[in-house]
Amino acid sequence: MAFSEELRELAQRISNWGRWGDDDQRGTGNLLTPEAARRGAESVVDGTAIPLALPLLGEGKGVQIGQPAGRLNAVLTFTTMNERDPMAPGIWTGCDDQLTMSTSAGTHMDALSHVAYDGLLYNGRSTDTIGAASGATWCGAEQLRPISTRAILVDVPRTLEIEFMDPGQPVTGAVLDAAMERARVTPEPGDVLLVRTGDVRHYLNGDRRRYAVGKDWKLPGIGVSCVDWFASHDVAGVFTDTYSHEVFPPETGNWDDLLAVHLLCLRDLGLMQGQNWNLEELADHCDAHPDRPATAQLTAVPEPLVGATSTPVAPVALR
Repeated sequence: MAFSEELRELAQRISNWGRWGDDDQRGTGNLLTPEAARRGAESVVDGTAIPLALPLLGEGKGVQIGQPAGRLNAVLTFTTMNERDPMAPGIWTGCDDQLTMSTSAGTHMDALSHVAYDGLLYNGRSTDTIGAASGATWCGAEQLRPISTRAILVDVPRTLEIEFMDPGQPVTGAVLDAAMERARVTPEPGDVLLVRTGDVRHYLNGDRRRYAVGKDWKLPGIGVSCVDWFASHDVAGVFTDTYSHEVFPPETGNWDDLLAVHLLCLRDLGLMQGQNWNLEELADHCDAHPDRPATAQLTAVPEPLVGATSTPVAPVALR
């Protein structure tokens, strides 16, 4: 098995290793400056708050269908139900509950420790920094920056004048350029892209399997040509309404390049990214206001799970 040489050359060209110091664990989170936050605030017009998270649901309803193996939907268990604490005064009764789930069960962000190749993580640290007991001691989810910046909606279906992207169809750098023109936005360092493919509609309409594994194992998503685009525009993060984040199968035709976008973005570029974001309401709101740029102030605080390699998030777009 070998990573394609063209991808290795791309990895070297876009690498952010050492850019913010040899001990940096935040990657493009460093681009989330006060200026980026103010730019996000300045994009707000009417103050409409639009949630971007999918509900956390249990087996038979949640996003996960067992591919890859081991991922669990949310399981909610009551530890106390309408009970009193006999040691406490008063007449109150209360409930407590316990949540068991995979950290990537629903709307989530990937930590920079999420994937690796050649035994190395972002900024050149060994995968030996991840242990069963310790978790990810390098680039764990607690290192992810809270996001407050300008988000740009990349509405691929409306840009291409289709309902939703086809299985195996990549988002390309050229599509990103066309979407920026449609959105009437020039991206600036520290902006975040919200890439809508329309694929989450399958999940929302009840076809969980189509959303999770596509058709004949083909899924739409981010293509490799976008990686150079992300690097050259210094975007802080890229979040999608897909299960896989990137296109399946790999565009190179070499299955050894599986998850090439994950590998290049997380391991080499140090890019903040995430999946299962619901961009439908935001896209409709932007479409209903064609006189305004397709931007919003994005607030997203990743749960600081120490040592986790991905983590839940409940993002909100303020228009």
